[in-house]
Amino acid sequence: MINDILLEETVNKVANSRYKEMSVQARRRLMQLVEPIKIKKGDTFMPVGEICKDLYLVGKGLLRQVYIKDGKSITEHFSYEGCLVFSLESTILGKPNAIFAETLEDLKMYKLTYQDLLEQTKQDWEINMFYRKVLEFSLIVSQQKAYEWRFNTANEKYIKLLETQPEVIKRAPLIHIASYLNITPETLSRVRASTL
Repeated sequence: MINDILLEETVNKVANSRYKEMSVQARRRLMQLVEPIKIKKGDTFMPVGEICKDLYLVGKGLLRQVYIKDGKSITEHFSYEGCLVFSLESTILGKPNAIFAETLEDLKMYKLTYQDLLEQTKQDWEINMFYRKVLEFSLIVSQQKAYEWRFNTANEKYIKLLETQPEVIKRAPLIHIASYLNITPETLSRVRASTL
């Protein structure tokens, strides 16, 4: 029997956001597959150039996934409690990672080895469905972001982030939020001032 309250809360948050119908028993089976890890604020993981062989369930803390383009760090995504972190292209296709993760707070996470997950999907219908829902969720989020970044104004992007991920607004440095929204820090300051 697993006796880790944070693990149970984390798996429940992740399952509820991706596959809320997942049974208690299947959630417990998922808990059996993970390994707890801690990463200090300011550290990086999922390094560029390596193959990302794991998925991470965030129990506590905030991180950002980052691209480097022309010497600048560009925030692709923020993750915090209840989020699932991995590099979709690297993990599934086995390609070297083009993105890395940087911790913005001390992190407590649960590492789920991709191979272990795939093996479990072969024998466990609910884990298979959970994995499918994770992939569907990732594709939908990517498509929504591509649309919004192409067609929404800076103000609209900020309001959407405020509505959908208020934790990011509260906890992430403004320079990283600006990078994520694809706007300058000065534009972000004006947008924030106009929404207060």
